[in-house]
Amino acid sequence: MYLPCESIGRRFLPIFRCHIAKELIEKYGLTQIEVAKKLGTTQTAISQYLRLKRGAGDLEEFKEILPIIQSAASEIASEIASGRINADKIALRFCELCLFIQKTIERK
Repeated sequence: MYLPCESIGRRFLPIFRCHIAKELIEKYGLTQIEVAKKLGTTQTAISQYLRLKRGAGDLEEFKEILPIIQSAASEIASEIASGRINADKIALRFCELCLFIQKTIERK
């Protein structure tokens, strides 16, 4: 039995990380290694996000809520770049967004 968070999280987390990574590198000038450390992943994963080898597979499924994902990722990237958020708070923000996605999907 899978919980809804597991199912959504498995598909959604890579998309979310992809958008955060792109923002941190393109807008804030962080390196792939710095972004990997801040997101708790590897430099290889960040490289794959940037080349859309990861985090792009389910974009079509999430296209209706993609602007919300992008907005949340941009906000979190800003907080990461300024040092106002740590890994624990990033996880909580992801959970909040996951719950919002669940509710959005359930309404359909």
